[in-house]
Amino acid sequence: MWVDRIDEAIAAAEQRERERRQGEERRPPTPDWVVELSIGVGTRPIEVHVGGCYLAGKRQRVITREQALAALAALADGMRACIHFRPDTELGVLGEVVRRRSSRRDI
Repeated sequence: MWVDRIDEAIAAAEQRERERRQGEERRPPTPDWVVELSIGVGTRPIEVHVGGCYLAGKRQRVITREQALAALAALADGMRACIHFRPDTELGVLGEVVRRRSSRRDI
């Protein structure tokens, strides 16, 4: 009787492991860039994140590299870059953003 219970437990554990592996194999790849969207009607992009960023909220959309560059170029429109993974640095636009911000202070 105990042998049957042990065999059932082993079979169940092996089944769980197979299902876990299948889930990992079927999981879509992590996107390179995502944009976080605001709350409410007429949601608008508010923050650019590196794909897989744990700070990106649930309201997000996958974007291309070009779209991420364009979004970061529109920082004056309320767009932000994630402060943890720094997509602006990853994309190489940090220097441009700093130059634009410093030139605005001079005005």
